[in-house]
Amino acid sequence: MGWIELDGAANVRDLGGLPTDDERHVAGHRLLRGDNLTDLSPADVTLLVTGIGLTTVIDLRSPEEAAAAGPGPLTRVEAVRHAHHSLLPELGKMTAADMMAIRLERANSRYPADVRCGLYLGYLEERPDQVAAALRSIGQARGPAMVHCAAGKDRTGVVVALALSVAGVRRDAVIADYAASAERIDAVMARLRGSQAHAADIDDRPADEQTPRAETMAAFLDQVDSRYGGAREWLSGRGFGADDISALRARLLET
Repeated sequence: MGWIELDGAANVRDLGGLPTDDERHVAGHRLLRGDNLTDLSPADVTLLVTGIGLTTVIDLRSPEEAAAAGPGPLTRVEAVRHAHHSLLPELGKMTAADMMAIRLERANSRYPADVRCGLYLGYLEERPDQVAAALRSIGQARGPAMVHCAAGKDRTGVVVALALSVAGVRRDAVIADYAASAERIDAVMARLRGSQAHAADIDDRPADEQTPRAETMAAFLDQVDSRYGGAREWLSGRGFGADDISALRARLLET
């Protein structure tokens, strides 16, 4: 895995080198994935912006999460465009805890064998416009793009898996990339425990529930295939057309 070691984030990597079914590869420094970027150090910013050439940050957190964390240093870099595509339902007058309880109940009904897979399917059912918009932001990026959420494993995992699937990346490589976040889970959880938005949720749930498992992504991809005919078919029904698919593939793959 192309881990990028940063002072202020624990789960950042470059997806360059992942193989496709037609023996091509994802180009290096095209698509990065990560966790919360609020605490990046000046050296981190220099590495990402000057060293890698980051041009686009795609933030999948809810407005409430982003407000609680505060603006990160990349928001002050004029050369970096920020696109916000929340994958969580709007809270309205509900508390975050009540909303989570509802989401877990729905997830269990969608896919009882793996509640996390059920949550992932919920992103597609409850926020399809935002999922498609996040993929479009990747395809329209001028240069390297970073997709991130709070932990960089669930919402980021789904959007990245869909993007890689559209690009034709081998299924086993998509699953392995998702599962790689387990290598950094202790550091990710430690960071989240120190955050206002996530500390209570982390402490209330067993640690093993937070760890990405290859079986979860395999189940999710199977369900996308069986319910929707695959990632491309799901996207095509949500306004993500042939031009969008071509732009995404061109952005991600080596020429």
